[in-house]
Order: sequence, then C-alpha cells, then structure tokens
Amino acid sequence: MNLFALATLYDTLIAPFADHDVMRRALAATFALSFSAAPIGVFLMLRRMSLIGDALSHAILPGVAIGFLLAGMSVLAMAGGGLVAGFLITIGAGLIARATTLREDASLAAFFLISLALGVTIVSLKGSNEDLAHFLFGSVLTIQNTALLLIAGIASVSLLALALIWRPLVLECVDPGFLRSVSRSGGTAHIAFLALTVLNLVGGFLVLGTLLAVGIMMLPAFIARFWARDVTGMIAVAVGSAAISGYAGLVLAYQASLPAGPAIILVAGLLYVLSVAAGPVGGLLWLLLPRRHLEA
Repeated sequence: MNLFALATLYDTLIAPFADHDVMRRALAATFALSFSAAPIGVFLMLRRMSLIGDALSHAILPGVAIGFLLAGMSVLAMAGGGLVAGFLITIGAGLIARATTLREDASLAAFFLISLALGVTIVSLKGSNEDLAHFLFGSVLTIQNTALLLIAGIASVSLLALALIWRPLVLECVDPGFLRSVSRSGGTAHIAFLALTVLNLVGGFLVLGTLLAVGIMMLPAFIARFWARDVTGMIAVAVGSAAISGYAGLVLAYQASLPAGPAIILVAGLLYVLSVAAGPVGGLLWLLLPRRHLEA
C-alpha cells in the first residue's frame, strides 16, 4: 500500500477523531452506550419485548421536556426528568395490566402515544423547532463532558446490574416456568431489568434523541440473532455491531455532512440487512444452501 493510500485512509478514518474534540466525545459516548444498551436489547429480543423498548423510549419524553422547561438545556435536569417519567410510566402500565384485561404491551403502547404528544407539546411551549429536533433526533456532536460522564456512569451501573441478575434473566428467557419453580428472583430481576431499560434509554436520548435511542439498543440485537446461537455470543456480536455502527456512522456523518444520529442508525440498519442476507444462523443465503440428510 503506497503513502497516498495510507494518507487517504488516515484522513478518512482517523483524522476526524484526532483533530476534533467533539468527534472524540461522540465516539466515547457511542462506545459506552454500545456496551450497556446492546446487551439490554438482546434480552428484550429474547423475551419478546422489543416493542416495549420502543414504547419506553418515547415514554421518557415528557419528563425530559419538563426538565427542559424548568432548567433549560441542563443535562442532569433532562436526564432526571426522563428517568422519573420512564419509571412512572413503567409502573403505571404494569398496574393497569394487573387491574384490567389490557395486556402490559398494549398499556405501554397507549402511554407511548400520550407521552409523545405531551412531550412535543411541552417542548413547544418554551423551545424552538431546533430544540424539538434535538429532543427527537439527538445531537451526538454536541455531547459535553457532563453528558459523557453521565453516559459512562449509566454504562457502568448497567454492566454491574446485569452481572448481578444474569442468571435469572437467562433462565427466564429459556424456561420461565422452571425459574418460577426453583426461585422467586424472577420478579425482582424483571423489575431491575425494566429499570435498566429506562436508564439506558435515557442515555440513548442524550446521544440519539427519543425517536432513535431505541435503535442503538435493538438493531444490534437483531443483527446478533443471525450470527450467534447462545446468549453470550449474541451479546458479544451486539456490542461489536453497535460499536462499529457508532464509529462508521460518525465517520459517514463527518465525511458526507450528514446528521450524526441518523447516520449511526442507518449504518446499523445496513448491518442488519447484510445479516439477514448472509448471517450463518438463519440468514437467507444459508437457508438456500443444500443441506445434508438429517442435518439440523
């Protein structure tokens, strides 16, 4: 490889991060989020709760908007408001599901629609169209040190909590009936898991906004389903694909002058399409290949 090619690769892949602090902070934020949100997405997928993650990502918007209304663009105020709103809506949906014939996913869907409308209305009372776009689609290239430290803290807490509830989470995915017969930890683990979901969606909001936060959580999980069969392998692939999507999306956004958040999700979407086509675990190309007799 000649010097010109090396220089071109450097200018394309490394120089944006070497030359600009905002790019380095954005990359650190997306990497931290990859390590915490992607594993949560895998468990949401395995527990058939993917759409619940999407509903919760919109449910935090009213709390974030109230934080904005009270304190402006304060990261701590908006994150705190998002956490409170997410927890209240999760608890409320659970109570409605227990007290009525409405299922929890349907109850969350109702809250999702109400929350999205309420959040947009609250932001519109004080903010501009630019503020609304920031809330809905994020602004990863404006990440400041406070937000970066908060995202790193969320990732650290999430990884520690997942380690503590790992066994009941995996058992509930594989055989919930067996878990209920041998342990009462399933309910506690479920509540802790929902809390971690809300926590990571708040972190995702700081990077990608409420509409796209769930993308960095769920798309890597869907990608992993086509490359690994066991939970550990899926989580490893999900974390790797989320990190690759973050890095490649930031490079694409920088080189093509695109909005960074959508660029990250578009790269993840491209990886998903490639996985559907060529993934060794259920990918279309592998399903078309002839199999040996009695091969599973």
